[in-house]
Amino acid sequence: MHRYRWIVAVLLQLVTWMVTPLAVAAPTHIAATLVAEGPALPGQAVMLAFTMKPDAGWHGYWRNPGDAGLGMTLNWSLPYGTSAGEPLYPVPQALLYSGLMNHVFEHDYAVLVPLQLSRDASVGQIVPIRVHAQWLACTEQICVPEEADLATEVTLGSGANDPRFDAWRAALPAPLGAKASFAIAGKTIRLGIPLPATLTLYRPHLFPDADHVIAYAAPQEFRRKGNLLIVTLQRPEMAAADPRAISGVLRLNGAGDGIAFTAEPGAVPTGGDPLADATAPSLPPLPLLLLLALAGGLLLNVMPCVFPILSLKALSLARGGESPADARNEGLAYSAGVVIACAALGGALLALRAAGQQVGWAFQLQEPGVVVALFLLAIAITANLAGLFEMSVPGFAQTGSKQGAFATGLLAAFVATPCTGPFMAAAMGAALLLPVAQAMALFIALGLGIALPFLAIALIPALRNRLPRPGAWMVRFRHAMAVPMGLTAAALAWLCWRLGGWPLTGGSVLLALLLIGLLIGVNRSRDTLLENTRHFAAGLPANNALLWGARGMGKSSLVKAVHAAVRAEGFDLKIVELSREDLPSVQRLLAHLRRSQARFILFCDDLSFSHDDQHYKSLKAVLDGGIEGRPDNVLLYATSNRRHLMPRDMIENERSTAITPGEAVEEKVSLSDRFGLWLGFHPCSQDEYLEMIAGYCAAHGVQVAPEVLRAEAIEWQATRGSRSGRVAWQFFCDLAARHGVAL
Repeated sequence: MHRYRWIVAVLLQLVTWMVTPLAVAAPTHIAATLVAEGPALPGQAVMLAFTMKPDAGWHGYWRNPGDAGLGMTLNWSLPYGTSAGEPLYPVPQALLYSGLMNHVFEHDYAVLVPLQLSRDASVGQIVPIRVHAQWLACTEQICVPEEADLATEVTLGSGANDPRFDAWRAALPAPLGAKASFAIAGKTIRLGIPLPATLTLYRPHLFPDADHVIAYAAPQEFRRKGNLLIVTLQRPEMAAADPRAISGVLRLNGAGDGIAFTAEPGAVPTGGDPLADATAPSLPPLPLLLLLALAGGLLLNVMPCVFPILSLKALSLARGGESPADARNEGLAYSAGVVIACAALGGALLALRAAGQQVGWAFQLQEPGVVVALFLLAIAITANLAGLFEMSVPGFAQTGSKQGAFATGLLAAFVATPCTGPFMAAAMGAALLLPVAQAMALFIALGLGIALPFLAIALIPALRNRLPRPGAWMVRFRHAMAVPMGLTAAALAWLCWRLGGWPLTGGSVLLALLLIGLLIGVNRSRDTLLENTRHFAAGLPANNALLWGARGMGKSSLVKAVHAAVRAEGFDLKIVELSREDLPSVQRLLAHLRRSQARFILFCDDLSFSHDDQHYKSLKAVLDGGIEGRPDNVLLYATSNRRHLMPRDMIENERSTAITPGEAVEEKVSLSDRFGLWLGFHPCSQDEYLEMIAGYCAAHGVQVAPEVLRAEAIEWQATRGSRSGRVAWQFFCDLAARHGVAL
C-alpha cells in the first residue's frame, strides 16, 4: 500500500504549488484603482472614480446584476466629517447567455462616487481616502469574487483636475428631465417614456434599478407613439409587490448612450409603431431544453468529479452471482438518489431566487463552508481510491444494497456540482426563467442524465455482461481513478483561495492533512487484512494471515466482514471453514480446490494444538510447505489466542530430549512463521467497552439514559468476569430485548 502514497503526496504538492504563488501575488481579473478628480475647498464635493479594467473575456456587473452576478460593495474609511455618496455607474450592456440576462461591463469602465468634504478642514490639508472594495469577476464559465484595498488623497485648495473625468461623466446615463409613467396589467408592465420622435434608437434595452420588477431575459417590446416611447415588459413568476415607482436606465444604442428615468403610476397609451430589432431572443421550446438538460447530465458522467464514482459503481455490477433483480434494484435506487439530489438543489435555487438572492446553478459553491466540505470530501475520496485507507460507511449504506446505491447517487449528484460547465448552462439558465413546474422538470432531466449510464447497465443484461470481469486490473484501475478525483480536489483548493484567500486555503489543506492522517491510522488491522484479501481476490500475491490476541475482540468477525466486503466489490471469492479436526484431510481438500477456477479462503477458527497433537504437521504443508505447496487459488486465514502456535505443555523443553534445546518448540514456532501477516488484538479498556455499547445503541435506536446504561453495562461486565467486544454485544442483545427492539 505504501507504494501508492506518492499519488496523494503529488496531489497535495500540486495543491501547495497552486496556492502558494496565488497567495503572494493575489492577482485579480478586473484591475481596480481609486483616483480623485482634483482640488476642492472645505465643505465642497469632489468626485472619486473607481477605474475597472477587466481582462480579456472577463466582465464586471452593474448595480443590479440581472439574473446572476453581484455588484460592487464599498467599505469606506474616511476622516471625520467626510462622507461618500451613492456610486454612479455608466450605462451597462445586456449579456444574454444560456437563458440568463446579465447587466455587465465587458470593457474598461469607471464607477464615480461623489465625496463630501468636511467643513472643518482647512486649505492645504491632505485628506486621506481609504476603501475596501469587493466585486465579482466572471467569464461565461466561471465567476470569481475579488477584492482590493484602495487609497487616494485629496489636497484642499490646490492641484489640477484629472481630464479623464470628463469622459467618465459622459458615459453616465443622462437624466430624462421629464415625467415617465407606468401601468401594470397582470403579468405585464407598460412604461411610457417621453423621448423626441427624432431620436434614433437601435436595439434599446431597459435596465431596472430594483430586483424582481421585470423578468430580465424576457423579450422587451418597444413602440413609438409620437414623442412617447412605449415599453412593454414581462413580470417575473415570483414578482414582488406592485412597485410605487420604477427607476432605471434606458440604453439607447450600441455606443453606450442612455438616459436615467423614474416612472410613477399613471396612464400609458396602447398601440404605436414597433421598433425593429428591439426584442430579445425568446427561450427555446421546453422539449429542447429538456433534451439539453439530459445531455448535460450525460456529459457530467465523464467529468473528473463524477467519473471515478460512476465507473467503480458500474464495475460493482460485474461481480459474479449478481441477480438481474439485484442489479435492477441497485440501478433504480442509484437513479432515485441522483434525481432527488438534483431536484433538491434545484428547489433550493428557486427558493433563494424567490427570496431575492442573485444566485445560479452551483450556488452552494459561493459558500466557503460548502467549498471546504467538498474539498475535504474530494481529498478523502482521493486517498481512498489511492489505497491509503478503506472508507467505512454505515450499515444502511453498504455497497450492494439499495440503501448503499441510493447514498452513492446522492453523493454523485452533490459532488458533480463543481464540474458543471457551459454544456448545461442553457438548460439551467432557462430553468430560472420558467414557471416552477417546468423548471423542476429541467432539474429532474439533469438528474436522469447523470443516472442514465448506470441505470442502463443495471437494467440491460447485455450491457452488464459486456463489463470486464473482476481481476487484478480492478485494483490498478481504482488507483488510477485517484488522479481525476485529485484534480477535482486541486480545483476546489483554488476555489477556496478565491473565496477566502490564504487563511481559508491553508486551513483547508491542514484539515485535509489531518483528515488523511486520522483515516490512515484508524483500524489498521482491518485495513491491512482487507487490502491483503483484495490483492488475493484480484490474482495478486498475498500472505496467509494469523489473527491472534484476546478472546472476544472480533477476530473471526473481522475475517467474515472482510470476505463480505471484497465480494461486494465484485470479486468471486469463496470462504471454506476448516476445523482443527479436519486438518489431517486438508491435502485431499486442496487437491479438490486446485482444480477449481474460483478463489478460496480456508478459515480455521481458534487454531491450537495439544502437547501430543501432530495435526500441525498437516497444516505446515498447507502453508507454503511440501512439494506441491498451497494452490495459487487458496489462502489460509486462522485465529488463535496466542501469537505462536505451540502447545501449552512445554514438557519437551523441560525434558531436554531434543538434540538442541528448544528444537521441539522451534518446530512448532516454524508453523507460525508461515503466516506472513500477523495481526494482534489486545484487550479492550472499560471506556472502549462502553463506547462499543453506545455505538450499538445508536445504530439500532435503543434509547437509554447514559448513567443507567453505564451502570448496567459495568454490572454485566462484573458478573461475566471479563470485558470484550463479545461481552459488549451480549449485553446489548439483552438490553435490546428488554426494550422491545428487534435486531
